[in-house]
Amino acid sequence: MSDSEIGDVTDWMKDPTKMFDVTGQTAIVTGASGAFGRGIAITLAAQGANVLLASGNEDELKSVQKDCEGVGGKAAYIVRRPDSIEDAEAMRDAALDNFGAIKMLAIGSGYNKAGFIHELEYQDWQDVMDANVRGAWFMAKAVGSYWIENEVKGKTLLMSSVRGRHGNISGYTGYCASKGATDALTRVLATEWAKYGTTVNAIAPTVFRSNLTAWMYGDDELGQATKARSLGRIPLGRLGEVDDLIGMALYLLAPASDFCTGQVMYIDGGFTAG
Repeated sequence: MSDSEIGDVTDWMKDPTKMFDVTGQTAIVTGASGAFGRGIAITLAAQGANVLLASGNEDELKSVQKDCEGVGGKAAYIVRRPDSIEDAEAMRDAALDNFGAIKMLAIGSGYNKAGFIHELEYQDWQDVMDANVRGAWFMAKAVGSYWIENEVKGKTLLMSSVRGRHGNISGYTGYCASKGATDALTRVLATEWAKYGTTVNAIAPTVFRSNLTAWMYGDDELGQATKARSLGRIPLGRLGEVDDLIGMALYLLAPASDFCTGQVMYIDGGFTAG
């Protein structure tokens, strides 16, 4: 965005929809086969972006690629998870090879293994931390290094959760700890990269409809009880849908958020307000 004098009628004011224009820009979306990653990828593609899709499920990636192309965007995929710095660099290089300069990074990959701490195996806890924190760190390092070296003002979006702020759910010592770490990573990266003009923010949803939570939407007694308990904490009275999240994702990846960094945005129906 350009500087303006107080009282000026800026170009953005004349057509604020242009603040969300990402036409021709390239994005990497990890976890692209999941509900959040898929929704973000298709939204960016619909806005004219080139999207490099990454996950470990090739069949799902092909489906998301087709959806992205169906809304008018360009998409390619790589069957990799950010399990190592080599994986992260491979994703970065695939985006560069397919589309050129990278502008956006949406880290949507993640994992959870619930269990009470006295019963949970250490490796299960570590797997959650690796998927949710270590993988994000690898992606930030790989893409951030490219941005700094090439003087690109990038946009980074991490996926957190209300559980990063509220740990009051039994059996989530891994997940809650990992999302708290995600929040901290968001803030420190924002301050570290601010001098380069790169922004870093996170979205923190409550319970959303996805493959992982599908059991809560069925007729199963436990699912119904869990859903009712979750609804009791959400003032708006319903669980989230992917459509509730994509507007904020686009905002945080588009020029509209150029002066917004280091923030954790709660998309939670009022959960954190009560």
